[in-house]
Amino acid sequence: MVYLSNQIKPRTVLKNIEPYTPGKPIWELQQELNLDKVVKLASNENPFGPSPKGVEAISSQLAELNRYPDADTVEIKQAIATSLDVKQEQVIVTNGADELITLISEAFLEKDDEIIVPSPSFSEYDFGAHIMGATVVPVPFEEGFQFNVQKLVDAITERTKLLYLCSPNNPTGTYLSKADLDQLLQAVPKDVLVVLDGAYSHYATADDYTDGIEYVRENQPILVLQTFSKIYGLAGVRVGFGIAPKSIIQSILKVKEPFNVNSLAQAAAKAAIADEEHVQKSRKGNLAGCEQLYQAFQELNLDFTKTQSNFILVKLGPDAESTYNKLLEKGVIVRYGKGWGLPEYVRVSVGTKEENLFFIESLTSILDN
Repeated sequence: MVYLSNQIKPRTVLKNIEPYTPGKPIWELQQELNLDKVVKLASNENPFGPSPKGVEAISSQLAELNRYPDADTVEIKQAIATSLDVKQEQVIVTNGADELITLISEAFLEKDDEIIVPSPSFSEYDFGAHIMGATVVPVPFEEGFQFNVQKLVDAITERTKLLYLCSPNNPTGTYLSKADLDQLLQAVPKDVLVVLDGAYSHYATADDYTDGIEYVRENQPILVLQTFSKIYGLAGVRVGFGIAPKSIIQSILKVKEPFNVNSLAQAAAKAAIADEEHVQKSRKGNLAGCEQLYQAFQELNLDFTKTQSNFILVKLGPDAESTYNKLLEKGVIVRYGKGWGLPEYVRVSVGTKEENLFFIESLTSILDN
């Protein structure tokens, strides 16, 4: 039998989509370059490990893996609502925050709608829009990667459906102040949903920072994204959640798959959200790591952006890509900035003291030569 060449055509919107490129895993680089030691500072993971309470909860659930998880995620929603002082009906739990971004797109976007995104920011916002045939309207940051509220408002048209704000922003580490968010929410039309991605909110220390949850309590049209992947250290089990007025949550639930969050993830998240000791340890370690890296960058005469998160954007100049590749050869994985339109930058996740030191020594030796 002779088979004809493949004539199956994908959706035309896929032409606009580039698959997400994750950070290279440790084992892959070890095998590729035959390295004994590899330090991964590319994916903004918690270097201090997962919440011990979360790990214990996973262990206690292993004998129940023959059962489907709770499709309504009732217990974890109750835990989140209690912890954050919101109503259970204002919470939706998803398979990582990435799934929630896709669900938001499916629930609210039609073909040729527009979303507004400060640029550069997290690429998944663009992905969700492109899947639905919507248009992404990027609004460049000001000098120092600062938000400009007026430019965001000016970008709104009658086709605008969503306005994304990542604060602290990935990959810049900069944030939107409470005063600026107040101004923005007053200016945005009531039919535009503001999505505040607070994946890194637990790391923010600025006095004028807000995670946005207070606006949900006031029933304002805002959806706050949160995740258990960062400070709680549960990136491997994928749990994210959103907090918004009930009507917004109900719309998203219509496109959510059942059983989207597995039972181990639900158990781990429920325990981790009460693990304040681990959160404080992680926050303290991150602050120390930031200072360690700041000092090194200053000694190396490198420009960097002070962060409110667990990563630092550092400018390496025209040789950034070469330096990135040389770091890989030495066993250090960071994230190269070309995909964000920042070809002279790399983003460095804050590691443990020992991991940071290994990176600093490797970078110093490359720059010295």
